Amino acid sequence: MKPIKITSSTQSFKTIKADASIIFIVNKKLKTPLSINEKIFKTMGYKGEGFLFDQINKTLYYGIKDLSADSLREAGYTVIKYFKNLPFSSLKMICYGTESEMQALLIGLFLGNYNFEFYKSEKISHPIKEVIFAKEGYDKSSKAPTATMIKKAEILAQAICDVRDVVNLAPQEATPAYLANWAKNVAKTSKISCKVLDKKALIKEKMGAFLAVNRASIHEPALIHLNYKPKNAKSRIVLVGKGLTYDCGGLSLKPSDFMTTMKADKSGGCAVIGILQAVANLGLPIEVHGIVGATENMIGGNAYKPDDILISREGKSIEVRNTDAEGRLVLVDCLSYAQDLAPDILIDFATLTGACVVGLGEYTSGIMGYNENLKIRFEDSALRSGELCARLPFNRHLEKLLESKVADICNISNSRYGGAITAGLFLGAFIREDYKDKWLHIDIAGPAYVEKEWDINPYGASGAGVRACIEFISDLCGE
Repeated sequence: MKPIKITSSTQSFKTIKADASIIFIVNKKLKTPLSINEKIFKTMGYKGEGFLFDQINKTLYYGIKDLSADSLREAGYTVIKYFKNLPFSSLKMICYGTESEMQALLIGLFLGNYNFEFYKSEKISHPIKEVIFAKEGYDKSSKAPTATMIKKAEILAQAICDVRDVVNLAPQEATPAYLANWAKNVAKTSKISCKVLDKKALIKEKMGAFLAVNRASIHEPALIHLNYKPKNAKSRIVLVGKGLTYDCGGLSLKPSDFMTTMKADKSGGCAVIGILQAVANLGLPIEVHGIVGATENMIGGNAYKPDDILISREGKSIEVRNTDAEGRLVLVDCLSYAQDLAPDILIDFATLTGACVVGLGEYTSGIMGYNENLKIRFEDSALRSGELCARLPFNRHLEKLLESKVADICNISNSRYGGAITAGLFLGAFIREDYKDKWLHIDIAGPAYVEKEWDINPYGASGAGVRACIEFISDLCGE
């Protein structure tokens, strides 16, 4: 994320010196507190929708539906993007909304400055360097952003952008070793601990499912374990992320069209690393562990095969009927390791199933688990953060579809229907009874990587899971 400075001034809007101004037109009400040149509305036939740029006064008018957090977040992102190709470096605006709504606006402003240019020969530098908020508010409920609010938004935005950068990296760049080194750097800069279990350690841990997925890759696997443990920790939460740095489907080879974008199969693992970074830099009073299973799923003479029987770390045997259902195999061994840490809450994030995208669309994550109240609590937090999530129900009839005649469980269902839920139920079979009510599975296959710009997300990686989980953890801490 390129740096952008956001400040709160005690000066009035008119006296602040800036290259250009931003004024939101709320619900098509053209008579705003600061409409500098209302005549232009009539001249240009502006009705309060979309953009209107007053070149004489260097003022951008932008219509928004209301002062909700969702509207303000997207508006902040959109107006910063608008100035991308204009010769202005500083902007000024008044305050909009309550504290939580202003927090959303700040996130949008920071994220509007994001652009992934790693592989571009010509880099484009976003001209906006500073946004200044005047002392005026849109109405009496509007709050000026404090230094604490701005810092919080900046920390969260930086974590999201770092996650986006790594997810967007090409698979020859972002290998399991790359993820491990990134995690070590995050640990060093955020003052948290990090240890990496290599292939020998995974063998010692008896992670037969995880190791099987890795067999045909030239890149060795890594289990990354990050730990943030403040002195005043109120509880312990353990996060697990699927870190498939590339997934070709294995011997159950994906069609070529479906193989494209599989660099994004590491999104869950990257989100976990980003969440740990944000939690540590925010100084939240909770112990958080992050477990990432990093590997590739490739083809070769030593690849694991349909009909193989794998023995997981939990001791359960798994009949393989599809090698493209590999993420769940990595996750069950990581979840086993995570349960040894005695979490108060256990959450995994994974781009697990195309079925979840079919069911909920590209923009919504699926929430699964056995504890309905915990699912509702996470959903509420996610929606407040601006991430779209929906609860999917477990049921005992779908569970029967995973039965195997030759092993304890099959890695895919024997039906094409309900694939997101049966994948969640497969993971649930490896959750011990003591942790079933403490566990959530978040399928981020839809929003993690979308090949078109939407909401506050650019083409490609979104950083799905970061905002939702930080909101959830903050709620747990009473922050």
